[in-house]
Amino acid sequence: MTHYRFILPLLLALPLTGCSGEPEGVSLEELRQKTHIHGVAFDRSDSQRIQLATHHGFHVVDADGRARQVSSESHDFMGFSPHPRETEVLFASGHPARGGNLGVMVSFDGGSSWEQRSAGANGPVDFHQMTVSEADPDVLYGTYAGRLQVSRDGGHEWQVQTAVPEGLIDLAASSRDPDHLYAATQTGLLMSPNGGQRWRQVHPQRNPVSVVVASGGQLYAFMLGLGLIKADEATREWEPLSDGWGERYFTHLAVDSKDPQRLVAADNQGVLLLSEDGGREWSSL
Repeated sequence: MTHYRFILPLLLALPLTGCSGEPEGVSLEELRQKTHIHGVAFDRSDSQRIQLATHHGFHVVDADGRARQVSSESHDFMGFSPHPRETEVLFASGHPARGGNLGVMVSFDGGSSWEQRSAGANGPVDFHQMTVSEADPDVLYGTYAGRLQVSRDGGHEWQVQTAVPEGLIDLAASSRDPDHLYAATQTGLLMSPNGGQRWRQVHPQRNPVSVVVASGGQLYAFMLGLGLIKADEATREWEPLSDGWGERYFTHLAVDSKDPQRLVAADNQGVLLLSEDGGREWSSL
């Protein structure tokens, strides 16, 4: 059974309409109508706030459920990756609102302002997938023009490693070993023990995988036909968390580092979902 259609929403470009700038923000439904989400995270300085990297700027969803654009520019933020230890430091790539590629961007103030840290190798790059190692935050991986790049100095210098796995959808650095890397692909979930030089299957089924996340020694993936699944990184023995999603699937997922029972996800319809029990039950925000 082929599910290639689930990639299409990630590639659609919506018209630039501007999302807020107003202090009262907009509802999540208004935001969903105006743009689409390229990344989600819990704000490490206040996990009641949810950070959203979107096609039209960087937003924060506060406890009142309204989204406020906090970025000074409405860039198309892709490859969004929070620093695993420094609460105000965020990484992203993508495209400036005026066109072109951003290279590797960094924010030191929780997403309000951004500056280019590097153009990347053969750049400026537009990393659609980028991940920061929880095991060693100086190690970052990104993909550009069909090649995997790696930085081992916090994103300043980048080297081209090798070709990305065929049908790559998402990328996640291990939370246990900076050389271990996971890839969600159209034909299953892969793992590399050596920074992307060699890959092997880590789940017996070869269904498309729309997202993969490693956090606190745990590995999460959304596999079409199975739903959300989880494994300990050390054993990679899989357990189902939630299924019955039908035509829906997760496009982005994040785990609260202060409370791993709290997960936030965005689905292919642009709806934000929250779980308070480790990913078994979900409700719309």
